[in-house]
Amino acid sequence: MKTTFLHTNRFVWVTAALCLLLTGCANRGIGPQGGPKDTIPPVVVKETPANGSNHFTDKKIEILFNEYLQLDNVQTNLLVSPPQQVPPEVKAQGKKVVITLQEDLLDSTTYTLDFGDAICDYTEKNPIRGYQYAFTTGDRIDSLEVYGQVVNAEDLNPVSGVLVGLHANLSDTAFSTLPFTRIARTDSLGGFGIRNLRGGQYRLYALQDVSRDYLYQPGEALAFADSLVVPQYEVETVQDTIWRDSLLVDNQLLDTTVLRVVDSIRIVENTYVGPSDLLLWFFQETKVRHYFSRAYRDEQHTIRLVFGAPQDSLPIVRALPPSAIDSLRSDSLWIDPMQYALLQANPTRDTLVYWFTDSVAIAQDSIYFEMTYLKSDSVYNLVPQTDTISAIYRAPRLTAKAREALDKKNRERTLDLRSNTKTGFEVYDTLRIISPIPIDSIWADSMALLEKIDTTYKSVPFSLQPADSVPLGYQIIARLEQGKSYELRLDSGAVRDIYGVVNTAKKFPLQLKTREDYSTLLIRLPHFDPAMRLQLLDEKDHPVRELPASADGTKFEYLTPKVYYLRLYFDLNGDGQWTTGDWAAKRQPEPVFYFPSKLSLRANWDFEEVFDYQARPQLDSKPRELRKDASAKKK
Repeated sequence: MKTTFLHTNRFVWVTAALCLLLTGCANRGIGPQGGPKDTIPPVVVKETPANGSNHFTDKKIEILFNEYLQLDNVQTNLLVSPPQQVPPEVKAQGKKVVITLQEDLLDSTTYTLDFGDAICDYTEKNPIRGYQYAFTTGDRIDSLEVYGQVVNAEDLNPVSGVLVGLHANLSDTAFSTLPFTRIARTDSLGGFGIRNLRGGQYRLYALQDVSRDYLYQPGEALAFADSLVVPQYEVETVQDTIWRDSLLVDNQLLDTTVLRVVDSIRIVENTYVGPSDLLLWFFQETKVRHYFSRAYRDEQHTIRLVFGAPQDSLPIVRALPPSAIDSLRSDSLWIDPMQYALLQANPTRDTLVYWFTDSVAIAQDSIYFEMTYLKSDSVYNLVPQTDTISAIYRAPRLTAKAREALDKKNRERTLDLRSNTKTGFEVYDTLRIISPIPIDSIWADSMALLEKIDTTYKSVPFSLQPADSVPLGYQIIARLEQGKSYELRLDSGAVRDIYGVVNTAKKFPLQLKTREDYSTLLIRLPHFDPAMRLQLLDEKDHPVRELPASADGTKFEYLTPKVYYLRLYFDLNGDGQWTTGDWAAKRQPEPVFYFPSKLSLRANWDFEEVFDYQARPQLDSKPRELRKDASAKKK
């Protein structure tokens, strides 16, 4: 027996060695051989309790797949409908996904767990898409469905990844006070499907839901349907024999039908998917949160105030003496810096710069003031707010040598003026000079605008006009002719800033474009409406020109030759700009339509196009090159 065992053992080892040798020879120089990449998602093998269960009372659901799994961003991907404030606990255990419900279930209610792309195979992360698990705590699964799309109202792009919800409560207040009755999430094309509905009437909404509470909060982007949504049934009457052949399998009524008998005629109610063409116009309200961000004093002679949103009015600012901040501090050397301040406000008033002109005021390292401004409350109403602001200048630490060099630079500083002059100056532009420091004085007799004729120069009359309230620049108003060359000259000392610093002599040459350098575009509208406005767009879908529509044709002149796109909107409130929606007023955004083709303009050409916005469906008209996921802009 012992000899037999040794012989057998030797035979096994020799056989194994030969196999390895042959395998190695066969693969020499080739390397490891792998099969084709796995692109097949996991497949459901078993669901416990069964998918579609009635009278569901369990807290745990187990779903068995045919391969090992991993979960990808399950808290974001998983959508439970009706929504639950405490999300289920979801774990991957080998080939199983185990879901533990954390909230009590409602009576006689159908629940749907939509996993999105959360369940993936372990090796290649292939997601199982569109997998849903449904059950009911009542007698039967609700089976109605509605479908539609969410589109950004301003640019007609699909909006992906936003919540779409139905409310059985038809009150407008339900949107902001109650979680949705049923929910879904939009796909990459903005499409949505809300399933397992029971019959009735619903209000339909889309919601950005930044707060993740399934309620509308002021400031969140949204959409709402003007009319009620009513999921429908299609009723089909069938003769007795046809009914038996087509609707009975082994004498069992198919699960997707409901049977009733009227005068011996069987009537089958097949579930009808619909409505399936719901369209929601997604928009961001103009309600933005107004707040004061902070004060900056990067330079000793300025204070910059930054607000979180455009301001309709300027704040009221009152300087405070040191004793108002600290009763032990003296006010003997203090002066009110606001008496010596120039205010520079940008067009939207969300950035204000105070330029101090008095040396004593500037020398105060710490400036305190009281500011009253309008701030948003919790529901976005503007209410007066008074804050105490400190603006402290911290001088940089410098060596003695660096300090001496800086002092010398400041003593020798000149006013560095710039201009918008250039070769290829636009014929519709206005000539300007720009200063980095507010201008105190400017002398026109120390300036000259000259037309260059061959080698000589001819004086051109001009006038000066402040470019803004401070001002930080001046406009040179003159009659400039297309194609001609000019030169703007400034003598030394022609301009002085608020700190007494003057410019050195400057020359700014420019040459105007000619009409032949431009294109002209005429747009005719067969269905003209005086409320229409036309926007010329660049290749990034941004407006570059806008004009009110004209019954005789709308002409865009002096266009730089390149590719443009075109859209129109209906200015329903007549304010001269596109107006977004308003939930409180139940006002939809102003409607937008795209011209279906790009416009390739060439120099010295006049183009004419007919824009019939009714010629094709609104969503199909946008050129493919401009179509993007609108939600990507908000990320």
